[in-house]
Formats: sequence, structure tokens, C-alpha cells
Amino acid sequence: MGKSSYLCPRNTYSTMGLFDFFSKKKKQETLDKGLEKTKTSVFDKLARAIAGKSKVDDDVLDNLEEVLITSDVGVETTLKIIKRIEERVARDKYVSTNELNAILRDEIAALLAETGNGDNDDWDLPSDHRPYVILVVGVNGVGKTTTIGKLAWQFKQAGKKVYLGAADTFRAAAVEQLCIWGERVGVPVVKQQMGSDPASVAFDTLQSAKANGADVVLIDTAGRLHNKVGLMNELKKIKDVMKKVLPEAPDEVLLVLDGSTGQNAFEQAKQFAAVTQITTLAITKLDGTAKGGVVIGISDQLQVPVKYIGLGEGMEDLQLFNKREFVDSLFKK
Repeated sequence: MGKSSYLCPRNTYSTMGLFDFFSKKKKQETLDKGLEKTKTSVFDKLARAIAGKSKVDDDVLDNLEEVLITSDVGVETTLKIIKRIEERVARDKYVSTNELNAILRDEIAALLAETGNGDNDDWDLPSDHRPYVILVVGVNGVGKTTTIGKLAWQFKQAGKKVYLGAADTFRAAAVEQLCIWGERVGVPVVKQQMGSDPASVAFDTLQSAKANGADVVLIDTAGRLHNKVGLMNELKKIKDVMKKVLPEAPDEVLLVLDGSTGQNAFEQAKQFAAVTQITTLAITKLDGTAKGGVVIGISDQLQVPVKYIGLGEGMEDLQLFNKREFVDSLFKK
């Protein structure tokens, strides 16, 4: 590790065992509760869209289009879904409005599958190398550092040795917050002085993690979109420097988005995709919004899978994204 780097003080207690109670049933309950506002909004609008109708016709499809757009699925993705349903209605000749819920569920799940979204059930990592490196990007305020802390906790609960790198060196609050998370979870955080080169922090973090047999490394980065050229150059430099330690790094570039911002999240996603290659998405704050449809739209428009979703304040409320569970919960009456 570089001479200018040091580890944040951290607790030595183990959090193993605290997560034993969090069964699959509990996970599903959290998902259902977290999507409640979106689900209620969709069903209320859907009920109005099909009121007085027995058959899925042009009027119902027009109304359904409005339901999806106002649920922040996005215009382009909504049109894809409507086209799929139109083709199904034409093929099956007669489709009742009672079947619309199931049809929507099937078509959205199929759309998500085409984007690479899977049914993630565990926190396993590829076994061909370690550490597995995740470079985390996103604008300030979306829950980026908190997401890193929660990911660290989840990985530790899965028996992984975790290292964190505080490469957002332009905000003292970001470094301090990450150190607090490191103490809370019981994992080391590598940091440098404020204003240090973020690539240097990433380099030292990977060196330390590799030397100490870490399984996974999470690197926090600055979220400044007002200077796209500067951000692009910074992220490129971080990637290049990390490859000097681990040629395959980073294994993931994870973009964190605030789901409650709806269309603004779309714009942020597009801007980040323009400056660096995004491989996975984490969408936070879904428990407090009726805009959960943004998960579907962003993944479809970026052609990038959603890997994690945030459904509450607790560390266990950050879940692996399971497309089937998500869609079933979203359309569960």
C-alpha cells in the first residue's frame, strides 16, 4: 500500500449471524412492502383504464400506455410493451381485460430478461479470481456511499472478505461517511488525504486487498457530472491504474440511481453511460415512491441489467434484483 494511504479505524467485531433471520419469506415481504406505493398506483390506474371493458381493444391499450408512462416506465419502453401486447392480442384473437395483469407480467419479465436481468438468489462471486472489483459511480445524493456500505455488509454476511476504497477525494463528507460504514460493518477502508488523486487511492486499495486475500473490493468515486470531460478522464485513469494491479479490474462498473427521481434518473443514467461503460445498475429508494417502473425503463433503455435494488433504510433492505420476484410483486393484487 502506498505510503500516503492508511486504513480508517474500524471495529473488530463480527456481524456474522445477525442476518440468519432474513429468510426468503422475509425478503419477499420486504420486496412487497418496498414496492407498495408503485403497485397501488399501477393498479389504481389500471382499474380506471379497463373500467367498463371486457376485451382488450385499442381504447384499453391507449389507456394502458398512459398508465405505464405515468408510472415512469418511459415512453420508448412503454411503446415496446404495448407492441408486444398488441401482437399477443392479434395472435390470440380474443383477450379479456381479466387476463391483462398476467400478460403485462409476462411481457415485462421477458423484456427484462432480454436486457440481461437474471434471477439473482445469492451473493456468490466468480471463483476464477479474487478480489472481485466493483467500481461504483453515481451523482451525489443518490445513495451511492450508503449503497456501498450496504453491499459490504451483504457480502460480509455471505462470508466474503471485503475492502472499501474512498476514491471520492473531493468531498470530506464522502470519505468520512465511508469510514463510518467501514466501522459499522467491520471492514477496512483505504483512504488518503483530501484532494489526493482518486486513481492513487484505487491503486492502493487493490494492492492492500490483494495482499490481504480479499474477496471483493468496492471503490467509491466522485459524482460530478457538471464536468463530463473531467469525470470521463478521471474514471479512465482509475481503470487504467487498477489494471496495473489486477489486469481484469474492474469486474463491474456499478451505476447507482435514485429511483424516486423518475425521469431524472433516466437522464443521469444516459449522462453516465456517455462517459463510461456501465455494466450493472443499483436503483435505490424504491420504497418511498410510486415510480418503481423506472427500474424497467432504465434497464431497457441502457441495455444494462439491474443487479441491486434499495427498499428501505436497513442494511438488509438492499436486495439482489430478481426479475421474476420483482415483476410478480409489482403485479400482485
